[in-house]
Amino acid sequence: MQTTNIVDENIRRIGELFPNCLTERLNEEGKPVVAIDFDQLRQELSQDIVEGPEERYQFTWPDKRNAIRLANAPTTDTLRPRREESVDFDTTQNLYIEGDNLQVLKLLRENYLGKVKMIYIDPPYNTGNDFVYNDDFAQSTTEYVLNSGQKDEYRNLLVANTESNGRFHTDWLNMIYPRLKVAKDLLSEDGVIFISIDDNEVENLKKVCDEIFGEGNFLCVFPRVTKKGGKSSAEIAKNHDYVLAYTKNRINADLIGIAHDDEGYSNKDEYFETRGYYKANQTLDYDSLGYVASLDYPIVIDGEVFYAGGDKEQYDNRHKGLHGRADWGWRWSEELYAFGKENGFIEVHRGGGRPRIYTKTYQKVKIEKVNSKYEIIPFDRTKPLSTLEFADNKYSNDNAKRVLDELLKSSVFEYTKPPVLVSTCAKLVNSKDYIVLDFFSGSATTAHAVMQLNAEDGGNRKFIMVQLPEAVDEKSEAFKAGYKTICEIGKERIRRAGQKIKDDNPLTTQRLDTGFRVLKLDSSNMEDVYYTPAEFNELKLFEDNVKPDRTEEDLLFQTMTELGVELSAKIEKMSIGGKNVWSVSDGYLMACFDAEVNETTITGVARRKPFYFVMRDSSLANDQVADNFEQIWQEYSDETVRRII
Repeated sequence: MQTTNIVDENIRRIGELFPNCLTERLNEEGKPVVAIDFDQLRQELSQDIVEGPEERYQFTWPDKRNAIRLANAPTTDTLRPRREESVDFDTTQNLYIEGDNLQVLKLLRENYLGKVKMIYIDPPYNTGNDFVYNDDFAQSTTEYVLNSGQKDEYRNLLVANTESNGRFHTDWLNMIYPRLKVAKDLLSEDGVIFISIDDNEVENLKKVCDEIFGEGNFLCVFPRVTKKGGKSSAEIAKNHDYVLAYTKNRINADLIGIAHDDEGYSNKDEYFETRGYYKANQTLDYDSLGYVASLDYPIVIDGEVFYAGGDKEQYDNRHKGLHGRADWGWRWSEELYAFGKENGFIEVHRGGGRPRIYTKTYQKVKIEKVNSKYEIIPFDRTKPLSTLEFADNKYSNDNAKRVLDELLKSSVFEYTKPPVLVSTCAKLVNSKDYIVLDFFSGSATTAHAVMQLNAEDGGNRKFIMVQLPEAVDEKSEAFKAGYKTICEIGKERIRRAGQKIKDDNPLTTQRLDTGFRVLKLDSSNMEDVYYTPAEFNELKLFEDNVKPDRTEEDLLFQTMTELGVELSAKIEKMSIGGKNVWSVSDGYLMACFDAEVNETTITGVARRKPFYFVMRDSSLANDQVADNFEQIWQEYSDETVRRII
């Protein structure tokens, strides 16, 4: 039970394109396996291939090949559920996963390949004080898998990457490259990824993303304000960082503009039900740089005559040709004004020096000329997202800290992003029902943003948070407040944010999903029961291959991962023939890990015709049940895929 070997998958794909490049070789055990004949492959690509000392454009660093290998290496790790730490475990579609994010991403690749529409991450900035994941490339793949199994979940996987380190940039690149490479597989074809970073690695990160996602899929780099002011001992105060944006496939990208700020839309009139609130912040007349005679006409409202600029004498002079360069006129033509006046788009404001005519701008409609006639049409007030959008102070670290401190009633996290940053990115995605992934989730800002945005627009976005359970400093405010790991902070934030959102929106959040299913990375549920022929005897045949501390639900989630069933799928536990049977996704997958399973249970499950059925090899009650197993399935549901673990 391990994830897909990406190298094997790549060999299969090359074989489909170039069958003549497939060959065989003997593996370490002396068995023939399929391999690629690189000499043949070079001939197929000889027109374009560059090799040897010939100069070329490339971006490389020490251990880059190993970083690629690490991304492709399979894992035997598994994800174990934690009901007691979850909220609404049985009904939520959100996930919170604790563990090394590279291994978690590999496991998610089994279930969520091409299913994630948006990724936002805030990885270590490599400031010299950050910790980075210690992926030891000197180890073999097997050793790495064993050593990444949360043996010492707080200390061993993270190392300080100080500026004095001779591999300062190399270690950071070796950390980020394989994670982004695996993450790309999770993105849907119309998916988009946003990555926060600062000056230390922004150039390297862009080169990495150009290589992984493709330079043609680059959207932009947003500068983001980190703080508006504050003292600095340096000659130049650095008050911004960046957000890089890439698509999985620029051709398929489905992005939209963001809604205009509703600030100022506070007035109601008799058209409110169909047009929404309106604002009247623009006068109909204006001082133009060029005079247009057709826009200079008298307007009569309730017997009162209005002139652009407010002065009849100046109006008469303009029509006598005495106007100057900067002169008055109306913004609307007579035809447009007549339509607007008749349909309630005009109002007069009195006060100040003289009465002024204002035009109304509504939230839901606008006036537009259709087939030479003006009409009132529905209008989605959106605009392209400016690359300077995040320069506003509401996106700053100061604002982010204030939001988190108010929520947790304590200053427990110094560097976090505001939810509005993530929600603004999410609004670019042309959907309200998709998965958002954050595999450097920290204080769980992304989860907070997703829940808040769903409450605002009625969306059904789901989140997957991934975070290493890194220990907090024992001298920190977080530790004093009772938090031992960053994961504890993140989970508590989601609980409190979800409750606050529901309290603030009691009428609109009855169906809002503010729960999350907690899963923790661990080594495989299966014992190492492989033996050489010399070690094997009949007694070994009866040894249990499941570790003694693993539960039925542990086995179920490892099975879900292996069979590609989403980890947020609905789970039910029922009794059939006196045995515990698990049903996932309304019977799509059914499993029984109980002992002494008899024919009654097998028959009861088979009658339900699941797509998959899984059970332990030690579960069958006796030889008679084993002999009749296939016959029962052939009679009731031969199309069901049966798996024995």
